[in-house]
Formats: sequence, structure tokens, C-alpha cells
Amino acid sequence: MSHRDNCPTGTFQQYACPVSVRPEPVVDGRRQRKTLRTREALASAAVELVVARGLRAVTVEEIADRADVTRRTFSRYFASKETAVLDGVRADGDRINAALRARPADEDPVTAYRAAVRDWLDDEGEPAWHRRPGVRDLLRLTEREPTLFGAHHHLRALAEAESVRVLAERMGVPEDDLRPAVVVGAGAGALVAATRLWLFGDEELPVLVDRAFDALAGALAIPTTQWSAP
Repeated sequence: MSHRDNCPTGTFQQYACPVSVRPEPVVDGRRQRKTLRTREALASAAVELVVARGLRAVTVEEIADRADVTRRTFSRYFASKETAVLDGVRADGDRINAALRARPADEDPVTAYRAAVRDWLDDEGEPAWHRRPGVRDLLRLTEREPTLFGAHHHLRALAEAESVRVLAERMGVPEDDLRPAVVVGAGAGALVAATRLWLFGDEELPVLVDRAFDALAGALAIPTTQWSAP
């Protein structure tokens, strides 16, 4: 029985179904590099096939064949087609959190989160979404495919939960303190808003991200008594 057999059905209920994320096998040296290449090959094959044909028209076996590995090898890395096709997006969340951990300790939480997102966008060694072929088409498809939408939402929630832990440690407060969660919710919301405009518009993602965080900073500076239409 798969983990989805116990999930509720329906247009909206299925979005909440958790998606298993298999940890990467722990290996060293040459084997580690081979493991990473295999994982990337599977993820790349999944993106190419799913963007071209849609999620339902692609089988796990076809993804494995495209990556020149067996079905069993696929299962060592991924629990589903959804996690394979979104593995690069999962890794982006990890990179943002790594950048957040590396920010100077004296930065305030909002500044640190914004700077971490910019560090991810500007990293030439590990290109972000706007510099990776196929990612824009994939994220557009994710907005239309219910199971991909649910998987993407779950991965984003995992990344945000880790961001909350990182900020809580930086702020010296417990993880269940409301403040780091509010900062992450606002910062992640700014990134999501910018991403959606990028997906269906003409502006560059980094420009939209800067505008979104500027808008957030402006909103935080306005007294709540003035949050009404003119």
C-alpha cells in the first residue's frame, strides 16, 4: 500500500496529503559523487518528461529508463514521481536555509531572510530558478497539476519549518516562539508572490523579489490604523 492510499480524496483534500521525501543515501568520496549524479539524473529526467507530457502521462519506469537506471534504483532515491520532479525545488529550499545560517549574526531576522534569498538568487555555482532551463515551465505546471501542487506545498512547508528553526536559534528563542514563524511566513510569502508574478509575467525574478521585500518593508512601517483604502 502506498502512502497515498490513506489520503483523503477530493479537489482540495488531496493538497494536504503528505509527500514522503527520501533522505539521500549517506556515502563518502567517489560513491558520494556517483550518488549525487544519479539523483540529479533522475530528477532531470523527471522534469524533462513531466514538463513535456504532464505528470499523469509519465511513469516511474520511463523516468528510470531516461536516467539509464533501474526502477529499483529510482525507489532508493525517491518515493514518487512528484518528489523526483520537484527534487531541484527541494534543494533550493535547502540552499536558502544554508544561506540563512551563514548570514552575519548581527543582522535582524527580516534582513537576514531577505539577504539569504538574494544569496540564493545570485549564486552562479548553483543557479536559481530564473537561470535553470525548464524550471519556469515546471512551476507553471505545478500550479495546474493537483498532485504536484500538493507536493510542492509540502516541500515548501518543510523548508519554512527549517527556516523557523534557524531564525529561532539566531534570535535565542524557543522554536515555538511566534516571532521567527511570523518573519518566515512574511518572507516566504514575499518570495511566493514574486514567483507567481514571474511565472506569468515578463519581469525578471530577482527584480520582483526585491520589489516584494520592499513592499513588505513598507507595509511593516505603516501603522495598522492606516491599513485601509484611501
